[in-house]
Amino acid sequence: MVESAETRPQDAMPPSSAADETGLASASIRRKASRSVVVGLQILTFIALMALWQVLSAAKILDPFFFSRPSDIALRIGDWVITGFIWEHLAVTLIEALLALAIGTLFGVVLGLAFARLELLAAVFDPYIRIFNALPRLILAPIFLLWFGLGIASKVALGVTLVFFVVFFNTYRGVREVDPVILNNARMLQATDRQLLRHVYLPSAMAWIFSSLHTSIGFALVGAVVGEYMGAARGIGYVVAQAEGVFDTTGVFAGLILTSAVVLLIDLGIERLERYLLRWRPQH
Repeated sequence: MVESAETRPQDAMPPSSAADETGLASASIRRKASRSVVVGLQILTFIALMALWQVLSAAKILDPFFFSRPSDIALRIGDWVITGFIWEHLAVTLIEALLALAIGTLFGVVLGLAFARLELLAAVFDPYIRIFNALPRLILAPIFLLWFGLGIASKVALGVTLVFFVVFFNTYRGVREVDPVILNNARMLQATDRQLLRHVYLPSAMAWIFSSLHTSIGFALVGAVVGEYMGAARGIGYVVAQAEGVFDTTGVFAGLILTSAVVLLIDLGIERLERYLLRWRPQH
């Protein structure tokens, strides 16, 4: 007897395959639900902290002259945005921070790869790297102002010194942590140095590099803002310095909150880029 098409075993989906697809779908739903819960709790925490700050200021437990009020800060930021006052300063700070991030990351990745691959080079320059890394970065700000002037170059230079070492050490560690089994297999397949770099070393270090970028964007903005605070005619650091000069606590907090918001937005962009470039990794 000829079996009908509906009852043929080969046309039916194997139970294990269906179970795998169901499991993957359930895991995806759980991840999205968990992410939504985390974001919701983060927003609620922020609202609770702002409400507590507002209540303590209204009750004079926190002196509004020294701590301001969240409502006043929100009104100040809204006024800056509506009048367009903040856009020029924000653009200058962003340009400085992004340049510092790009230059520091480029040098950090290149030198991190070189030092990890060339042991003699790493051994020779190891004490110099440690010495320069130990230097307090903020002390370099006045020196960079003397060398490069009050323009954008001095802020970028300070930001680069903050970003470089974070990216450098993470890249170095990422390359050194390559799975020896994978490396030996690639060599058995007669992979060239360029192929090893592209298909083994860089993928291994990529997670470490992106991990460093989440920290580096904050350092890049710190370098830009501190440099502007030390001496500039534009930028968020300049706005904060001017507000501090007239004891305008609301203006100081408004500038700091804007800087924090910018860091958060850029970090979200880096996270999306990381997910796209590292989509080959298994999801846990």
